[in-house]
Amino acid sequence: MTAVVGILGGSGRMGRTLAGLLTGAGYEVRLANSRGPASMRDLVAALGPNARAVEAAAVADGADIVILATRWEQLEAAVAPVPSWDGVVVIDTTNPRFGPGPDDIYDTGALSSSEVVAGLVPGARVVKAFNHQPIPSLAAELGPESTKRNALFLAGDDPDAKDVVARLMRAIGGAPIDVGELRAGGLLQASGGGPLAGHGRLLTVAEARAILAGKPAAR
Repeated sequence: MTAVVGILGGSGRMGRTLAGLLTGAGYEVRLANSRGPASMRDLVAALGPNARAVEAAAVADGADIVILATRWEQLEAAVAPVPSWDGVVVIDTTNPRFGPGPDDIYDTGALSSSEVVAGLVPGARVVKAFNHQPIPSLAAELGPESTKRNALFLAGDDPDAKDVVARLMRAIGGAPIDVGELRAGGLLQASGGGPLAGHGRLLTVAEARAILAGKPAAR
C-alpha cells in the first residue's frame, strides 16, 4: 500500500522540496497551507498524480506521517486546525529563527525547539529531521535514484516513529542517522549552534560520524 504523507506548510520552500522528492519516490502527498487548497492548484499540477491539496484540518486524516514545514512564527496557528494529533508520526523540520544571522534565533527558554513543537501537537510522535541543512541542498543532493547517500539526521523519543522516518529518508536517497532522543538529539542538529548543522550542504556519513565522535568535519 502506498504510504501517505501530509505536509503542513506545503507551499513553502521546504514543503515544495520535500513534496517533489516524496512524490518522485512513490509516496502519496497531501499538501495543506493557511490559504486553502485552491492556492496550491499549480503546485499540485506540477507534482503530478501523487499529490493533492487538502484543507489544513484534514492533513493528518489517514496519513502515515505529517511533516511540519512552516516558518517558526507560523507554527502554532498552522497546527491548530488539526482536531487530533494522537498517534500521528510528526516530522518537525522547523528552526526557531527570525533571520539568517547566527544569533537570529527565538528564545525558547528551558525547552529545546523540538520540545516546544511537541507541546503544540499533543499525542503526536515527534521526530526532528530535515532542519540541519540548507533547503536547496535537499533538492540538489537527494533523489530516489541517487547513488551518493548523504547523511540525514533524525531525533525522537519513539523508536517505531524513527523507523518510519528512516524508511522515508532512504526512499528519497538519504542515509538516516539516529542522533538520539528528541531533546539531546534535536540540539545536536539545531540551527544556530548544533554541530551537525550550519555546514551549507549535506554531510557525508563519514563526516557526520566524525562530528558525533567529537572530531571536526572535513572541508
